[in-house]
Amino acid sequence: MRLRNSRSLDVRSVHVIVTGGSSGIGLATARLLADRGAVVSLIARGPERLAEAAKDLSAAARVADVSDQAALTRAIGELEEEQGRPCDVLVTSAGLARPGHFLELPDDVFRQMMEVDYFGTLYAIRAVAPGMVERGHGSVVAVSSAAGLIGIFGYSAYGPAKFAVRGLMESVRAELTPHGVHVGVVFPPDVDTPQLAEENQWKPAETRAVGGTIKPLTAEKVASAIVDGIDRGRFVICPDAGTRALARFGSILLPFLNREFDRKVRAVRRQ
Repeated sequence: MRLRNSRSLDVRSVHVIVTGGSSGIGLATARLLADRGAVVSLIARGPERLAEAAKDLSAAARVADVSDQAALTRAIGELEEEQGRPCDVLVTSAGLARPGHFLELPDDVFRQMMEVDYFGTLYAIRAVAPGMVERGHGSVVAVSSAAGLIGIFGYSAYGPAKFAVRGLMESVRAELTPHGVHVGVVFPPDVDTPQLAEENQWKPAETRAVGGTIKPLTAEKVASAIVDGIDRGRFVICPDAGTRALARFGSILLPFLNREFDRKVRAVRRQ
């Protein structure tokens, strides 16, 4: 594994910590890196699923809520001690999505999205970045969302948190790159994961209509894009053509997309 702006790292000795590593994108990324010989550590909230994932990957694991800074920082420190080396690569995949109509969502949902999706990312990076800077190499990759590239009906709580992740990583990239640390941010669309199944229970009809009939990506496809992004030292990591177009031409496409989204919303409400 080679990290741009840093010395080359031998993947067989790289210590990777993945938050949200017990399922979905996090687990798929951890598995891909473990298959390539990396030393893998997992963090997640659910102890049963985490234990199963850790056993499957022969990984170290700690239970922690990423929105709890003290618990998350402690978990990362314990994993570094257990593995006998600091974190070389951090992938922050832990997150929640709770769609719903803006006027109907409780205030605490907006707060929870920021605490888990944004602060959960921030806290993890704050725990490992000083060491990476001191050593002059490393990689931090945060999972944002296509909803972090464009506002979408029904995602008034989730979208801003993922926009915040994007803004954080843009600023962090500017500051850490001169120190030899790779920074990346991932913009997946819908991905076939347990999180999406939970999310679908809350999606308004308008949100489903805006999303159309696009088939969700597999977690493995997103994981492959993440690992390739780390290998190539990419900042913007898009696992499909749609998000690549949004990332590159979003400001130009926005008026046309908004008109199309509004048309689909009106069609739902006429039914």
